[in-house]
Amino acid sequence: MSAASSPMHLAVALDGVGWHPAAWREPQARPDELLTARYWVEQIQEAERGLLDFVTIEDGLGFQPSRRQELPARTDHVRGRLDAVLIAARVAPLTSHIGLIPTVVVTHTEPFHISKAIATLDYVSTGRAGVRIRVSARLDEAALFGRRTFPQMPAGDIAEPSARQLITGLVDEAADYVEVVRRLWDSWEDDAEIRDVATGRFVDRDKLHYIDFAGEYFSVKGPSITPRPPQGQPIVSALAHQSVPYRLVARSADVGYVTPRDAEHARAIVAEIRGEQQAADRAREIVHVFGDIVVFLDDDHAAAADRKARLDDLAGHEYTGDATVFTGTPARLADLLQDWQTGGLSGFRLRPGVIAHDLEAITRGLVPELQRRGAFREAYEASTLRGLLGLSRPANRYAA
Repeated sequence: MSAASSPMHLAVALDGVGWHPAAWREPQARPDELLTARYWVEQIQEAERGLLDFVTIEDGLGFQPSRRQELPARTDHVRGRLDAVLIAARVAPLTSHIGLIPTVVVTHTEPFHISKAIATLDYVSTGRAGVRIRVSARLDEAALFGRRTFPQMPAGDIAEPSARQLITGLVDEAADYVEVVRRLWDSWEDDAEIRDVATGRFVDRDKLHYIDFAGEYFSVKGPSITPRPPQGQPIVSALAHQSVPYRLVARSADVGYVTPRDAEHARAIVAEIRGEQQAADRAREIVHVFGDIVVFLDDDHAAAADRKARLDDLAGHEYTGDATVFTGTPARLADLLQDWQTGGLSGFRLRPGVIAHDLEAITRGLVPELQRRGAFREAYEASTLRGLLGLSRPANRYAA
């Protein structure tokens, strides 16, 4: 079956009140509720009503920059956020099918803690957890911890040799981080817990395993203190814009988010990731590649364009991001998604420009349009996130 005729996977990336820095100033944006549980529950329940595969929840260790390399000097943009993992844990019991993928900055956190947190999320959500890993080279974020320092990144030029060397080191560290996390998830066999009151044996110690990981960045003995998650291995995902992060997706992730300009560019990115998969001896494994698109959707193309232009005026500059920005109707967006899918993308992660408007435009406008075309599911067909993505539950690497 060709990529274009395959069922399309859809996700949304939730960041505050929306990806446009002026989104909070829209009348329906509810910025006063942004730090409440109800706000996040309602957004993710809406995404679930649209039958989306999963939501990602943005997070970071510093204030949100409005533009690349911009430190948070401005006070007219949203500043401050809740912890993404804890948001996901709060939402999990109030949803039933949608996957929950919080963002974690791995540069300044420990893999043991994150393995335990995401395993717990998998239990709380009964098998719908994942994690989006991020690296950070920001000096202000490193200063929050005081454990390491970085050289100043060249302004606006991540291809410069010193910047490339720094990014390569951080990405290699992230790959080891994921490997430690995955081994810790497997450090309990599935039937390690006996819970036999009559014999007084709660756990079979022979089915808990030291992982004995020793690498350049981490030395972790294990085992975890949390039993193996319901999915065995929750979903690992990462955003990638260039060759070094593409390698991370191919080596370590189940889902990669990429930022193509068109179908031909998507085809080139997918080919590079598949080549890296082969080099990492993962050619037989499914690694989904999702295209990221920022969306401003209205029933009329001019209305969407006017709405974005008004937000740009409020922000004082035209909004452009790392991903393609789409303004138009759900039908036109459906055309674009199906076109880009021919480039080998298995799905899309849509970033609502204004969540209060564009999330419902996705769930109640785009989704029905794709369903009419036979391109998107009519109902949830699996109870776990791995199931929704067509991924089997992996065997435990330590089991005899």
